[in-house]
Amino acid sequence: MHLGLLVLFLSLAKSCWCAPQQTCHPGDEFLGRCSNSVVEEKPACTEMNLGYCNDMEYSRTIFPNILGHRTRMEAESGAEYLLLSVIHGLLNGECSPEIRLVGCSVLASPCQDDKMIRPCRTTCEALRRDCVHAFEAIEMAWPYFLDCDRFFASDQEGCFDPLAGMKARQELALSSLSPEEPSTIIQFTYTSNAQMYSLLKRTAAKCSHISHVYSIGRSTEGRDLLVIEFSNNPGQHELLEPEIKLVGNMHGNEVLGRQLLIYLSQYLCSEYNLGNQRIQTIINNTRIHILASMNPDGYELAASEVEDSNDPELNNQEGHLLNGWTNGRTNAQNLDLNRNFPDLTSVFYRNRRSRHYRIDHIPIPDAYWFGKVAPETYAVMKWIRSLPFVQSASLHGGELVVSYPFDFSRHPHEERMFSPTPDEQVLKQLARTYADAHVTMSNNDTDRCGASFYRTRGIINGALWYSFAGGMSDFNYLHTNCLEITVELGCDKFPPESELYPEWKNNKEALLTFLESVHRGIKGVVKDVDGNAIKDATISVRGIRKDVTTAEDGDYWRLLNPGTHILTATAKGYSRVSKRVHLPHHMTKAGRVDFVLERVPVEPDYDDHLFPTIDTWDRFDPYNQFERYGEPVITEGGIEREEKPWWWNYFSQSGISPPNWLLRTV
Repeated sequence: MHLGLLVLFLSLAKSCWCAPQQTCHPGDEFLGRCSNSVVEEKPACTEMNLGYCNDMEYSRTIFPNILGHRTRMEAESGAEYLLLSVIHGLLNGECSPEIRLVGCSVLASPCQDDKMIRPCRTTCEALRRDCVHAFEAIEMAWPYFLDCDRFFASDQEGCFDPLAGMKARQELALSSLSPEEPSTIIQFTYTSNAQMYSLLKRTAAKCSHISHVYSIGRSTEGRDLLVIEFSNNPGQHELLEPEIKLVGNMHGNEVLGRQLLIYLSQYLCSEYNLGNQRIQTIINNTRIHILASMNPDGYELAASEVEDSNDPELNNQEGHLLNGWTNGRTNAQNLDLNRNFPDLTSVFYRNRRSRHYRIDHIPIPDAYWFGKVAPETYAVMKWIRSLPFVQSASLHGGELVVSYPFDFSRHPHEERMFSPTPDEQVLKQLARTYADAHVTMSNNDTDRCGASFYRTRGIINGALWYSFAGGMSDFNYLHTNCLEITVELGCDKFPPESELYPEWKNNKEALLTFLESVHRGIKGVVKDVDGNAIKDATISVRGIRKDVTTAEDGDYWRLLNPGTHILTATAKGYSRVSKRVHLPHHMTKAGRVDFVLERVPVEPDYDDHLFPTIDTWDRFDPYNQFERYGEPVITEGGIEREEKPWWWNYFSQSGISPPNWLLRTV
């Protein structure tokens, strides 16, 4: 629809409507019936009568206007006026009504004492800074009639601010709110991929002191997998500060999660700046990573299907609704990303009875790399391994429930079998945290989408619901420290735009509560007797056969429910230290438990394989299928992206210098 309007506008902009020129026959001119001479009329103020500009703060204008239109009819027939009439639809409501009001101030400037008052250049420049990205998102140049230097005046020349009235009304509305209830304004509309990138970059720029954006890779069709981060020290891991991630749009046609994460990003930025103490506490004590769209290629296809459904010439509406459950689900390679991760759950089931086999940080089998690995999957796996994530949520659609690992049944022939992890109680509590904070998810009387989850109050073990291998949540649990839940947000995978605001209200508290819930259990630092941090030390909890490892600075986090726990810290070449810890109910933050380990002689032991080695867990992509990504570089848009050519590792590992002609291609 927007493309059609844009083509219409451009075609009209290239043409010009002109009234037929009036000529007078010489004989009629001699008799005084008419005249070919032009009588210059002095410009005078006249009543404003332009439909799209009648809500301006003034009622009188003057012609000719700044653009040279001599009459109201000439102004109304111009391409500039046409653009103002469709600008809201073209920009998806962004920068509206500011663009229209400033445009009207050029087409119909205020008039006083038969003199024109031009709009202020400072207003135009501020508008361009804030809104040029919206035009770039639809690949359209900034409108020529909003040229700040050409058509606007300085304060010294005497000008007026066309947005002054709107700003005054907004300030009045904000002043009427109590200080305890700061307000954030969000446009609840769908965003294209280009608009999403622009909006996230704009949000990060607005809150550069607590946020920045970075790319973890690219999709099959070359679109950025863009992450926005929130922290009081963005770009840096801080000692003992937990890291949490939220992932949306893994299936391209499940779009509500994508939009909620975009809104959450705007909300966190705005509320932090407004002084919301709850939001400031979350961001000052947590490092939050938000990947709004893991599958932008699939979204592109799903969005085009929905746009086609609005075409009145298409009569197969039922077919479209049916396709909405499948079209765009997969990536551009037709791979379901939530079936594309390494199947570590089968490895876990095969070895779980052996007390000598480590069942956490399971390495990726070499055989996995001989299959078809999506670039989106690869990018997310590398991201998951690169940061010490503690907990995570993946947002989906099609049901109203929170599921938790394992997603793959412990019996290969049982489609629905309860298949708990060693952290069953912790993961169940994590799922309960989101479901209970959601407005309707845990209610017994909530309408469901076919499945019956009211008996479990909106949560379920994934394999008990339905079993599948290669899921992202199982991979997080078995390959890293991170515990991930899957949040199904509702029956409609691509709800109408009118449902976006109600769904934000349904999920806002749940999202914030989930972010806060990472501060439960215990955290601490593992050091040697000299005070040096020990990386990759293991922290085990008696009765839970799942260890976590320490990060680069020796810090760790272990999500645990209230109760008494016996913790043990150890590392290869160091002593083993155990501590008994009691976690009371209603703790508002994680308890701190530090360990100091002494060096001991290293002797060969049957249990050596309990620790990750360079030949197992640390080895990633051993066949260099994807290693075109290496050191981060900064692109023109200011986004960090890892970008190394495919041959880089070959020369790096062989010690041979690449030829100059090859270096010039980088």
